[in-house]
Amino acid sequence: MLSQSGVRLIMKSWSLIGTGWYRPVLWAYGLVILIVNFTAHSAMAATPLHILAFGDSLTAGYMLPAADAFPAKLEQALRAKGYAVEIVNAGVSGDTTSGGRARLEWTLGSGAPDFAIVELGANDALRGIDPALAYANLDAILDTLRQHGVKTLLAGMVAPRNLGADYAAAFDPIYPRLKQKYGIPLYPFFLEGVTLHPELTLADGLHPNPQGVDVIVRGILPQVVQLIGPPPAKAAGAKP
Repeated sequence: MLSQSGVRLIMKSWSLIGTGWYRPVLWAYGLVILIVNFTAHSAMAATPLHILAFGDSLTAGYMLPAADAFPAKLEQALRAKGYAVEIVNAGVSGDTTSGGRARLEWTLGSGAPDFAIVELGANDALRGIDPALAYANLDAILDTLRQHGVKTLLAGMVAPRNLGADYAAAFDPIYPRLKQKYGIPLYPFFLEGVTLHPELTLADGLHPNPQGVDVIVRGILPQVVQLIGPPPAKAAGAKP
């Protein structure tokens, strides 16, 4: 929209020239300014938000068509709510927190996204990797994203109980500790509502099928919306 200073300039000029022949010219000039500002505003409103979905096979969509993977279905759900958004699927099957840490800078490339969802740690737990190492890797990932100005949602994981109570007691608090340290939102368990529901998983009993991905998206969606804020149309019409 036209700035207040622009409006004042036009009004002042009108008062100075009265009804002279300059007035139609000035009106045309003001109209051009309005059109240019409106076009720029519309272009900004149409610019999509960029979200990086950074994780392992649970993000990548193991054994699923690309359209059924978590990033694609989350993007679809956000678009249905009025968001202009693009979600990059940066999930790598088999990745641990160490692997994620090693590839993050390369993944960010020359331009950082607006937001990120970090989902890593499941493979660390399945392999019984030292929770202290998993914490250090996730800490480094979150610190890198913060340095790049990327607002982040952390998706948590829990250790398989067959690894023993001591391991679970060391692993499970990783995510709440990181939430506290960085002051970022945490979705406590990425597979909430899917684990132990065979109708929502593949034959391996671990990875979600398309219906399982739907459950994950419905569960995490409110936190994602809170992270990125209201859609542009709603934000523009909101009261201060």
